[in-house]
Amino acid sequence: MDIGVIQIVSIILLIVGILGTFLPVLPGLLLSLCGLLIYKFGTDAPLSMVYIWIFVFLTGLSVILNYVIPARTTRKYGGTRWGSIGSVIGTIGGMFFIPIPFGFLIGMFLGVFIGELLHDAKDKKKAWNSTKGAFIGFIYGTGFNLLVGLAMFLVVVYDIYKS
Repeated sequence: MDIGVIQIVSIILLIVGILGTFLPVLPGLLLSLCGLLIYKFGTDAPLSMVYIWIFVFLTGLSVILNYVIPARTTRKYGGTRWGSIGSVIGTIGGMFFIPIPFGFLIGMFLGVFIGELLHDAKDKKKAWNSTKGAFIGFIYGTGFNLLVGLAMFLVVVYDIYKS
């Protein structure tokens, strides 16, 4: 295959991966990592293996952090297990039943809020704080993924234009 085509495919994968950092239907950093690997090994680019190992490590770390960060921030803001369960159910429900681009977010926040209200119907302030914690966790996790995805993209673009 032509090197130019491989470069274009890798750039497309990197861009779709960046979009996937905040759209849950796309496997964000995994697509970006695939684009990086296709670029490195498909074009025999002089890109250092140090970059590859760093990005493999950061992608693996993001998989772990995507579960830990929202749970920790929700707990920090007073959330309970009910809110965590509501978050998962709401995210899945929002992807399927709220037909707008960010329906999963609305579903996640509603899920946390309703889950906390089911746990303690009288404490609306606690339910609101748990929802705020889920939002902050989402922002932290998405921000980390977005930065790693952009870094992969910039490394590849810099390497293409350098050579």
